[in-house]
Amino acid sequence: MKYNVAIVGATGMVGRKFIEILEERNFPIKTLYCFASKRSAGTTVSYNNNDILVEELNEENIKSKEIDFALFSAGGDISLKYAPIFAALNTIVIDNSSAWRMDPQVPLVVPEVNGAEALKHHNIIANPNCSTIQAVVALKPLQQRYGLKRVIYSTYQAVSGAGMAGYKDLEDGSRGETPKKFPHPIAYNLIPQIDVFLENGYTKEEMKMINETKKILQDDSLKVTATTVRVPVYYGHCESINVELKSDFTLEDIRDMYFETTGIVLRDNPALGLYPTPLEVAGKDEVYIGRIRRDESADYALNLWVAADNIRKGAATNAVQIAEYIITHS
Repeated sequence: MKYNVAIVGATGMVGRKFIEILEERNFPIKTLYCFASKRSAGTTVSYNNNDILVEELNEENIKSKEIDFALFSAGGDISLKYAPIFAALNTIVIDNSSAWRMDPQVPLVVPEVNGAEALKHHNIIANPNCSTIQAVVALKPLQQRYGLKRVIYSTYQAVSGAGMAGYKDLEDGSRGETPKKFPHPIAYNLIPQIDVFLENGYTKEEMKMINETKKILQDDSLKVTATTVRVPVYYGHCESINVELKSDFTLEDIRDMYFETTGIVLRDNPALGLYPTPLEVAGKDEVYIGRIRRDESADYALNLWVAADNIRKGAATNAVQIAEYIITHS
């Protein structure tokens, strides 16, 4: 069976990656529709060596088509306005923005972690934050085997997580130009702020990670804190994750567990300089884990270094995997 698929935000960084990954994974597409703003309408994008006309996103263009899946990456305001229109037409929306993530009626899904939640949708499914996706892929096996008590995130996030504007700030900044997207220069620098600050002193990005982790792992009692940092890397988010478990472990068992877990690549041999880096994970769909070691300052605690391509597994690939899960399990 083949499906009619729409890309909303088709000319953006993630939108183009949606198209690339649908092609790579031979997703069973009957017709591909591409929507974007009025400004981008009339341009074309390439899919399987064919030029696809980009149409303006509006209610008339949506209602004139029969669409099975709509993959959204056009910002929260667009998602809030247009996802319900698609959903009312019995289209399954998979949304990459933060608009629906914490809605109790909307599943928040990482297929390797909680894929079955995708089947409980009311035609809208949320794709988690890029930094949350790779983190919960690493945490889920630990939760299942040992139980989780506390998680401390410190992230090192690539500029592509802020879209083309973030990418351009790094590119331009390396030539000494003034940043337009970030509050400070990102070239040769680190910025300990992703998104706006909230009243509690955390950024919106940090609170996304905290709240989304609890929702995906279905544990509101889990203690989670986060510090998120933008770094001068184009692709590939990295995270230092400190995890306090509920029972003891051996490092050999942890490594064996990760080696056997689908969707994870183990890179953990410090003596050989083997650990994940952004350059290694760029263009990959798996979550890479290394620097596994016991935290000697706390009982039943360990440290992990987790890396993944934020535009692929952290966004587009995860959304396509959700659609594949629905097709396979429906």
